[in-house]
Amino acid sequence: MDRNVIRGYLQLCRPANLPTAAADIAAGAAISGGIASLLAGPEMQPHLIAGFLALLVASVFLYAAGVVLNDVFDLKTDLRERPERPIPSGLIPWGHAAVFGAVLLVFGVVLAFLSRLESGIIALSLAAGILIYDGLAKKHGFFGPLVMGMCRGLNLWLGMSLVPFSGAPGFVWIPVIYIFAITAVSRSEVSGGGKVSVLWAILLYALAIFSVGAITWVQKGHFWQMLPFLGFFAVLVYSPLLRAYREKTPGAIRKAVKAGVLGLIVMDAAWVAGFAQGYIALLVLLLWPLSGLIARKFAVT
Repeated sequence: MDRNVIRGYLQLCRPANLPTAAADIAAGAAISGGIASLLAGPEMQPHLIAGFLALLVASVFLYAAGVVLNDVFDLKTDLRERPERPIPSGLIPWGHAAVFGAVLLVFGVVLAFLSRLESGIIALSLAAGILIYDGLAKKHGFFGPLVMGMCRGLNLWLGMSLVPFSGAPGFVWIPVIYIFAITAVSRSEVSGGGKVSVLWAILLYALAIFSVGAITWVQKGHFWQMLPFLGFFAVLVYSPLLRAYREKTPGAIRKAVKAGVLGLIVMDAAWVAGFAQGYIALLVLLLWPLSGLIARKFAVT
């Protein structure tokens, strides 16, 4: 296969974003006690390690499927606004991209079922959410960001499903509101402006940050261990967001969206620090510079 075609398929998958999906799984596993179980006893490890790895790959495949199919559904818009992308440029035929996205989606669901039945059901729900967003909801100013946020919440829940856990609803709403904010802001990437959506993002980011800290405190997690990660997250996402509010240009908004998406890794590291060991949180945090390096070669949005 031609090198440019391979790069085209990689570009469709938004490789810089994929570590954020894996970080969600680590965060969910930490919240539910799955990481603690992984480290507790050797008799549990083989099954849990296999399940954890299956969820990591499933999450990455599902995310990749979502962004590939997003471009498949967006062909008419991209022909007008982003003709350089792999599908509208003709580098990747539309039909080939559609099959590629569908295969990734199916593999993601199957891998989740290999972990646990509950994981497979959550992955099926996530796959349905991806198709609803890509095919219908993203055209709506409110329901588009909402469905996108729900997909990210389901991905966090997928990580929690590594072990039986009944407390997921108390956590999954946080990525919902955070991604809602990012998705709303991203709608101004091409045209600029978007002052109202940026204002909403400023408020929703604050709610997400406060909630992570408050839940960790109430759940008697490692609050002080988590706090540096949460502080870093706040600085990371707010700096470009406030700049986008002042400048209201497509470039500034694009940088704010990029920081928000990649910043998910830092939020996930904060969850891991709050509910598991600090050194594991540092390992998750290493995904952030990795995403940054990949983002120099491949677009995030």
